Amino acid sequence: MRFTKPSWVAHKDAVKTDNNAKRLSIFSVHVHPDGSRIATGGLDAKIRIWSTKPILNPASEASGKPPKSLCTLTMHTGPVLTVRWAHSGRWLASGSDDEIVMIWDLDPNAKGKVWGTDEVNVEGWKPLKRLPGHESDVTDLAWSPGDRYLASVGLDSAVFIWCGYTLERLRKLDMHQGFVKGVCWDPVGEFLATQSDDRTVKIWRTTDWGLEAEVRKPFEDSPGSTFFRRLSWSPDGAHITAANATNNKGFVFIAAVIARNTWTSEISLVGHENTVEVAAYNPHIFLRNPNAPVQTANICSVVALGADDRSVSVWQTKSARPLIVAKEVFERHIMDLSWSWDGLTLYAASSDGTLAVFNFDPEELEGIAPHSAQEQYLAKFGFIPPPVPGGYSHFGGAGVGPGPEKMTPPPSPGRVDNFEPVANANVNGEKVNVLVAKRGKKRAQLQPGGVPSASRPSASTPVANGRPPISKRAQLIPIQDNNKPNGPLMLSPLFPPPSEQPFNDIAPQKWSDGMAMDLDVPIDALDSAFPAKGKRKASIDDEARPIPKARTLGGDRAREVGVARELAAAQWVGQSTGIAGGSGVLLPTLPVLTYLTTDVEGGEEVFDGKNSEDGRPTEVIFVLGKQTQWLDYLPSPVITLRATSSFCAAAMQDGSINVYSHTGRRLMPTVVLGSPCAIMEASKNALFIVTSSGMAYCWNIKKQTPFFPPTSIAPVLSSPNQVISSTAVRPNGSPVVTCSNGVVYTYDTSLCSWVKVTEKWWSEGSDVWQGRQRGNNTTRQGVMSNIEASIAGTPDESNADKQRPEWWSAALTLGHLEAKLHATRLLDSPQEYKQALLLYAKKIADEGFRAKGEELIKELFGPVYWRPGRDDGWSPIVAGQLLKRDLLRDVLSVFARSKTLTKLAMDWQDTLKKSLNED
Repeated sequence: MRFTKPSWVAHKDAVKTDNNAKRLSIFSVHVHPDGSRIATGGLDAKIRIWSTKPILNPASEASGKPPKSLCTLTMHTGPVLTVRWAHSGRWLASGSDDEIVMIWDLDPNAKGKVWGTDEVNVEGWKPLKRLPGHESDVTDLAWSPGDRYLASVGLDSAVFIWCGYTLERLRKLDMHQGFVKGVCWDPVGEFLATQSDDRTVKIWRTTDWGLEAEVRKPFEDSPGSTFFRRLSWSPDGAHITAANATNNKGFVFIAAVIARNTWTSEISLVGHENTVEVAAYNPHIFLRNPNAPVQTANICSVVALGADDRSVSVWQTKSARPLIVAKEVFERHIMDLSWSWDGLTLYAASSDGTLAVFNFDPEELEGIAPHSAQEQYLAKFGFIPPPVPGGYSHFGGAGVGPGPEKMTPPPSPGRVDNFEPVANANVNGEKVNVLVAKRGKKRAQLQPGGVPSASRPSASTPVANGRPPISKRAQLIPIQDNNKPNGPLMLSPLFPPPSEQPFNDIAPQKWSDGMAMDLDVPIDALDSAFPAKGKRKASIDDEARPIPKARTLGGDRAREVGVARELAAAQWVGQSTGIAGGSGVLLPTLPVLTYLTTDVEGGEEVFDGKNSEDGRPTEVIFVLGKQTQWLDYLPSPVITLRATSSFCAAAMQDGSINVYSHTGRRLMPTVVLGSPCAIMEASKNALFIVTSSGMAYCWNIKKQTPFFPPTSIAPVLSSPNQVISSTAVRPNGSPVVTCSNGVVYTYDTSLCSWVKVTEKWWSEGSDVWQGRQRGNNTTRQGVMSNIEASIAGTPDESNADKQRPEWWSAALTLGHLEAKLHATRLLDSPQEYKQALLLYAKKIADEGFRAKGEELIKELFGPVYWRPGRDDGWSPIVAGQLLKRDLLRDVLSVFARSKTLTKLAMDWQDTLKKSLNED
C-alpha cells in the first residue's frame, strides 16, 4: 500500500491570495468512474475537480502533465457539503448549504479564467440544471444503480427523489424527525436507505416509495454532534454499514452492520475512539476462495470507515480485525471517503482541509472479483427496475434528440464492456492509443501515441468500429473475468481525460510496482494490520546469491530462564531527606534478585536482568522467542526493569538508570538520581520513577525532556501509616499514584502540585459512582473506570441508613463529575471526558441550575470573536483532541431537552451556528 497527502489539493480562503492562505474544510470527495479525476466540495462554496494522475504518479506530479487542477465551479452560494459523480460519468451532482442541488455537465467551450481569480479552468463544466426544493442544507446525495434516480437529503429532515434522466422531482419522503445526514442505494435497485439525527436508519422501497423498515438499534445513544451520518450499501446487496452507532449506552463508538431483509444489526465494527462519521464500501465484491464459484457463502466485502478520532480503518467482512488502521491521518474530523472504480484507491477528505490517498496493490486486497461477477450475482435477486423515460439515455446514441419540452443532454461516452483494440488505428488524423495486455502480468500498458482532445465525440466525429476514440490513461488495472479466462478485459468507463502532453520526454518510472509515494503532508502514525505484499520478485541471480546473516550483540546465545533468589547485598546508605529541599520520606529499597524479567508492552519480546552470585558482571538481555537480540553489562546490580514499545529501562542499585532502544542503543546518558529506585513505571514514551528518598521524576524518552521537574512525593503520603499501594503512568506523562487511604493522585504540571484524581469519598453519595460496578472484563473500560473500580472495595451497607442533608446527593454527584472532568483531562482520556461532560450537563439540566449551565456553555464556547492565532489565551481543544465547540453542541442538545434550560440552549445554538458559519 502507498499513502500520500497531496498538499496542492486544497480549498483556500479567497480573501488571502498569498501562499499562507488558510486551508478551508473539505466536506466531500468523490472519484469519477474512470478514475481520471476527483471532485471535492468545500467551505469556500466551490467545487474543484482535480486530476488523479499527479496524485498517484510522482513523475506526473513533478512534470505538471496533466495539470493538477482541472476546473473550479462557483455557482453555489454556500459551502458545498456533497459531490457525487453519476455512474455513467457524464454528470456531477452537488449539494450545498444554499439549499440547492446542482447538476453539472462537461462543456468543451467553457474553459478559461475563473471569475474574480487568477485560476484557469483546463476543463469546462457548465451547470446543467438547478434543483430547488430543500428548505435547509443539502447534506448528502446518491445516484441509484444505472442512474435511474438521484436521492438528496438535508437538514430539513426531507428526502427528495429526482428522476435521473429528466431531473424532475418525483417524490418527497418526510417521515424522518431529525436532520437527515446520509443516503445510499441498494445495488440491486430495490431499496433506498437514509440515516438521520432522529437516531434511525430508514429503508424505503423504490417500487412505491413506502417505508420498508426502521432500524433504531444500535443508534439509541448515538451523539447528534456529527456533521454527517454517511452510510454505505455493500456491493453484494447483503449489508448496510451505518455510521454513528454506539454500544454500552453510548460509551463505545461503532459502525453498525445491518443485514438485508431482517433489517437488524447483529455485527459491529469496533475500535474507533470517537464517533464514526462515514462508511464507504469498495465497489467490488471479494471471494473468500477465488477458485470457488460466486455464491453467497463465498462472498465478502471491503468497507472503509472514517471517524472523528482522525483515523481511517479498512475492514474485510471475512475477518474480525481490520485490514489496516491509519491513525491520526488528519488534524480534524474525517468528512468523506470514496473508492475508485477499480477498487484499489481510497480517498479521504477532512475538515482540516486536506486529502489523503491510500493506494493498494491487488495482492493486498485478496479475492477481488470483476464487476461482471457482481452483475451476475445481483441478477439472482430478480428485481426488474422501472422503465427509462422515452427519448432519454445516459449513453451516447444517435437519433436521440430532445423534444421541445424535454431536456436530453448531449451524449457522453458510457461504460465499454467489450473492448477490442485496433492496432495502429488512425481516427480523423489522430493516432489512437492502444491498450495491450502485458503477458504474465495483470496490468495494461499504454502504447505511446498522439494526444486526443478533451472534447466529447459527436455525430460529426468519425470513430473506429462505431466506438469513441480510446483515451490515454495514466494507469489502468484490468481484471480478468474468471468465467472467461481468454475473454476481453473489463475496463472502467471511458471519459475524456484531462488535457495533457505526451510523456516522451519523461524517463519511464514503474511507480506502480512498489515505489513509495512522497508524503507531502506528513501524518503522525500509519499502522498496517497486514504484511507488505506485492513487492518485486527476486530474479534468479538474486536467489542464487547468498545473503550474509546480520549479526546482533549476543545473538548466538539462547535464552536462559533463571530462578529469582534474593541476594545478601549491601544496603544503600544515603540521606533520607532527599535531593531537592528535603522530602522527609524514606521508601523501602527494592531487593536485589538473581533474576528479573518483564514483558515488552504490546509485544512478544522479553527484557531480562541477571545479577550473579559468584562475582560475574550484571547483565541485561533483550530476547525475542528463545533468541537473544542484544545484551549489555552493568557496573551495579539491577533492581527493576521496564519495557515499552519504544524503549527499555534498567534501574541499578547505585541509583542510576540506563535507557535502551529495542536494538540495544542507549537513548540517553546514564541518569544519576542519588538514591536507588523504589518505583519505576513506563508507558509508550513515558518513564516514571520514584526514588527511595521520595523524589519523583518523569521523562519523555522520545524527546528526552521531563514532563515535570523533580518533585517530592511527600504531599501524597499525608499520614505516617499511609503507604503507596500501586502506581502507573499514562502515555502523556501523568503519574497515577494510589494510596492505602483510597485516594488516587496525579501531578498537574500547570499547577505544579499533586492533585486528587478520585477518592472513595464520592461513593458515599454520588449517583454516578461506577466503582461498585466491577465487571469481569475491564480491559475495554477507560482509565478512570479502572481506577474507581480498583479503590471501590465492598460497599458499606451502614451508609444507606445514615441521615444525610437535603442536598447531599446532588452536591456529591456534581462534585464527583467536576473532579472527573479535571481528572480525565489530566490523564488524557477524551472518551471518558466526553462521557463525564454529558452526564454533568444532564445533572445540571435535571436540577435546573441555570447559572452553572450558562457558565459551562461560556467555558466551552470561548471568546465570541475567537479565531485561530488571534487569541492565544483560550484553547479550542480539551483532553488532547476534543474540540470544545463540538462538545458544546452535544451539551446544548442535552439542555434543549430539559424543562428549565430549553430557552438558554436555543439561544446559544443560534450563536454557535453563526460562529461556525463565520469560520
